[in-house]
Amino acid sequence: MMLRLVVLVLMLLNMGYLAWGQGWLLPYGIGPALQREPERLARQIHPEAIHIVRAEEAAPSSSDDKAAPLACLMSEVLDAEQVNKLRPLLKDLLPAQAWTLDEFTLPARWIVYMGKYANAAEVDKKRSELARLGVAGEAPRNPTLAPGIALGAFELQAQADAALKTLTDRGVHTAHVVQDLPPAPGFRLRLPGIDAASKSKLAAVQSALPGQGLQPCAAPSAPG
Repeated sequence: MMLRLVVLVLMLLNMGYLAWGQGWLLPYGIGPALQREPERLARQIHPEAIHIVRAEEAAPSSSDDKAAPLACLMSEVLDAEQVNKLRPLLKDLLPAQAWTLDEFTLPARWIVYMGKYANAAEVDKKRSELARLGVAGEAPRNPTLAPGIALGAFELQAQADAALKTLTDRGVHTAHVVQDLPPAPGFRLRLPGIDAASKSKLAAVQSALPGQGLQPCAAPSAPG
């Protein structure tokens, strides 16, 4: 009889604890304290809000990317006078780190030369004689040699001497080798990379350069 009573009491206690723990007795003021901390709920992870994206979707669009710098650009060979005119324009238009003027020494130039002649009529007469021999000529670049005719330009005197011998064998008998241009300082404008803000200013630089203006940079080599 006593054992049955003990078992009955334990069952009632278990049922009472279950009712207390589940909050069934809260209407009667009996039950566990409720957690009322909204900040704890705010820190909870909500799996329904998680959205999985592909790598290409996560990458920023091209419009958000910084503009890539332009390819390296450079000018043809410039002399000191051209550089003196160009330098102020570069300083006004472009930041200092956007451009450089590479300096080197231009080698002397030798030509096979005919002249000087008294006037342009004599030059035309000699050109006609050369044409009958199949030889072409042009005006020398050095103004002190005008009026005259250049039959070829060379970096080395030995090259000019060899060309003169060939022309003599073809019937040209009054030509000789002279130095057309002495060694001189030369420059090349180099723009290693221009940002988008400076791109619109290149037109003014292009118009101030001789020849074809700015061209893609060539592989480094000895200036010729």
